[in-house]
Amino acid sequence: MDDRHLIYFADPMCSWCYGFWPVIAAVRAAFGETLPIRLVMGGLRPGVAEPMTEAAKVELRGHWVHVTEASGQSFSDQAMAQPGFTYDTDPAARAVVVIRRERPDLALDYLGAIQHAFYGEGRDVTQEQVLSDILAEIVPGADIDAFQVNWRSEDARNETWADYAISQKAGVTGFPTLVGGPDESGQYGAVTRGFAPAQQVLPVLADWIGRPMH
Repeated sequence: MDDRHLIYFADPMCSWCYGFWPVIAAVRAAFGETLPIRLVMGGLRPGVAEPMTEAAKVELRGHWVHVTEASGQSFSDQAMAQPGFTYDTDPAARAVVVIRRERPDLALDYLGAIQHAFYGEGRDVTQEQVLSDILAEIVPGADIDAFQVNWRSEDARNETWADYAISQKAGVTGFPTLVGGPDESGQYGAVTRGFAPAQQVLPVLADWIGRPMH
């Protein structure tokens, strides 16, 4: 079916999604426009207002060890180590939604850039200016003023929370989740729920669409 595509439920501040980024890159390289990827923000911890406790930071760093072992991705805790850091995933997710609306072709790249900035470089992606800087880095000449106006808008907030609702309605309980469809009967099925390596994901997709990888 010519309209087959993937739906990627992810969050910019999800450590396993950061670990899954090389797999997403491999899918894009292997299949290109043959199997486009539609992005939905999952809503990991949106609206959190309380700063992280030291115990929570220790626990999260423990998860990072497992992500590194599985994916090879490296981590910096510079952002999280800042006093008063609040692990609110909504600002970064909203930024991705704004870019998805204006430049859908860039949404995945921007998601990956935010993940790398937060986890790889230790930058605080809960901050408007950091999100703006990341956009300027991947889109030279981007209209940052317009981006910031849109990011602050009620429309962007509503669209982002609508994504979270879509994830919940779809029964997505963890990230990353990659779904493919529609099949001949119009149904969608999970490619992976949670992290899986490229050597597991790519053959499944190649078999599903019945075409060789690029």
